[in-house]
Amino acid sequence: MSFISEDFMLTNETAKRLYHDYAKDLPIFDYHCHLNPELIASNHQFEDITEIWLAGDHYKWRAMRANGVPEEKITGSASSKEKFKAWAETAESTIGNPLYHWTHLELKRYFDIDDLLGKDNWEEIYEKMNAKIKEDKLTTQKLIKDSNVEFIGTTDNPTDSLEFHDQIKESDFDVTVAPSFRPDEAFPVGQQAFLDFLDRLEAIYGTKATTYDEMLALIQKRVDFFDERGTLASDHALEEMIYEESTDEEIDAIFEKALNLETITKKEKEQYLTRILVDLSEMYYEKGWAMQIHFGAIRNNNSFYYDRLGPDTGFDSIKDSGNDAVGLNGLLDKMNQNNRLPKMIIYNLDPTKNDVVASGVANFQVNDEGIKGKVQFGAGWWFNDTEEGMLRQMKVLADHGLLMNFVGMLTDSRSFLSYPRHEYFRRILCNFVGEQVESGKYPNDEKLLKKLIENVCYYNAKKYFKK
Repeated sequence: MSFISEDFMLTNETAKRLYHDYAKDLPIFDYHCHLNPELIASNHQFEDITEIWLAGDHYKWRAMRANGVPEEKITGSASSKEKFKAWAETAESTIGNPLYHWTHLELKRYFDIDDLLGKDNWEEIYEKMNAKIKEDKLTTQKLIKDSNVEFIGTTDNPTDSLEFHDQIKESDFDVTVAPSFRPDEAFPVGQQAFLDFLDRLEAIYGTKATTYDEMLALIQKRVDFFDERGTLASDHALEEMIYEESTDEEIDAIFEKALNLETITKKEKEQYLTRILVDLSEMYYEKGWAMQIHFGAIRNNNSFYYDRLGPDTGFDSIKDSGNDAVGLNGLLDKMNQNNRLPKMIIYNLDPTKNDVVASGVANFQVNDEGIKGKVQFGAGWWFNDTEEGMLRQMKVLADHGLLMNFVGMLTDSRSFLSYPRHEYFRRILCNFVGEQVESGKYPNDEKLLKKLIENVCYYNAKKYFKK
């Protein structure tokens, strides 16, 4: 019997009915991911399974390191076959980790392989997967279409040309791929990276930004540029939620110090970050975009390997911080004071902050636009896109808000094979709701349950991100 059976993770009869009748065949609205638009535009043909499955996947890299695999066979110059063997030998040790489930979902969905990957059969599976890639011409666009994806929101820097999005739009590829505005480069005042961002921004328009307002005007032009190309959302990565009041004079002084690479205090950094987030939120409100904030990651902790491999290579973890509730509520309140709070999704990486975020966003749902769940408690992400992480998030959301209005899952991934994570989420959701029904906590009302499952799996996101 296949491990990934039709009732995988569905442990009660109601869950099975809900998943197969309502969730399974819904399209995927993937509103936040890190897929490379150039690879989509060129309809890239993958060389082998190592390229498509292991390149850039820091989830797998962390597991391989924990399994004693030398870095040469992870990010180094070892052959594709050697790297695949090292991953296969690790895969059987990931039992209990969501990677075990994701690996076998991907084997089943894209390669029709039911075998459990391990050290005894890695070579046979390697050959089967590579043959499938060649025979079926598994390109980026084919994988997206085969996954029943309707919309993709990529993650793009403000100074990106978006030329590949233009190419996708002009092609006959009928899945909507929209850029998302990620202005994190504008945040690190006092660092060279901030000046490098300003240089790139100024070069686009041939004008210097000598004041904060002049920089903001150039960013507004980029927001307009993105909006013309179909952007529906922005995204921002913060270590913690912050709120610090400032005057216009203080912001101008901080900006001047940043231009001269002078030392900027912690308070000044928080004043600047608060101001630019609030100013950006007004731009997003005008465009009808959703503003996403992901917080709670502490990055590049292994300095030895950061110096050798750079960022996003598997050395990040959860950050604990003590003032997120005050920062979250203060920031949202400031944005809302002129009644110009945009649609907002807040994602926390530290699961101990679930109640803080869920109760905080509930303070700012009021709106005259008829938007259901205008401020969302976002899905479990990164270290929380596990079965337990997703369940914790859904239960806390239901405790403090309306599960019925939840915009559901996102891939947050760089992999074109990651779409079974939506299936994983849908199975977990259906099983959770089924358990509540069969224990008598939710009514066994088919119309109500159908609405709940279909809304969370697809329709809420489709409606929420519509301008």
